[in-house]
Amino acid sequence: MELFQFIFRLGVVFAIFGFIWGLIDLMIMLLSSGRQRQVGEIYIVKALKYFFLVDVTFLICMNGEFTGFNATSQLIFGTIVLLMYFIGKLQNGQNKQRMFQMATNGMIRNQGAFNIRYEIGVIIFALAVFVLFWFFPLYAENPLSLWFERSILDIEDTPIFGFIFKLIGFFFLINILFKMVNAFLFLISGQAFARKTNGGDSNDDDRRNDFDSFEEVE
Repeated sequence: MELFQFIFRLGVVFAIFGFIWGLIDLMIMLLSSGRQRQVGEIYIVKALKYFFLVDVTFLICMNGEFTGFNATSQLIFGTIVLLMYFIGKLQNGQNKQRMFQMATNGMIRNQGAFNIRYEIGVIIFALAVFVLFWFFPLYAENPLSLWFERSILDIEDTPIFGFIFKLIGFFFLINILFKMVNAFLFLISGQAFARKTNGGDSNDDDRRNDFDSFEEVE
């Protein structure tokens, strides 16, 4: 039960952080007069976003609010939830790119500049920062991250907005549990090993189906 509450709480934190970051990103776009970002700019901004997200997550985990979990357990489960969250975002980007290519028949390049290598690089960077904070927790307490944490907690405590984000946190919990069950069933079914005996085309189809089953619900 404590694990469910922990995942639910992180879902609320992720949702509120995404809301705050969306407002910040909107202001930056307005200040830049709506100028379209280059690929490098997109992933620099995403790296900053993920950095502060893992920083706030680390601070929440270190608060020790869940009596059934010690700080180490919260950090371990926090790492797992972050990984699944980032994988979901990665797969969402893949699905959007695939749909765009299908809609344009592959004749127009997606200006959203989805780059699988950069996406994976940003995720590895974010998770490495989270693990680094385990050994150097003082670096997590920088002014911006503490501001994000205070803002998230304040919004969470408000009657109307708090309820809305808690509702999002509930669906986040259901989504994470669904992913865990899917991953477990996928492993025990032996499909991960059976694919090696299939033909090339069927391999690609199976791989796409497997990814779709883990699609992140935004």
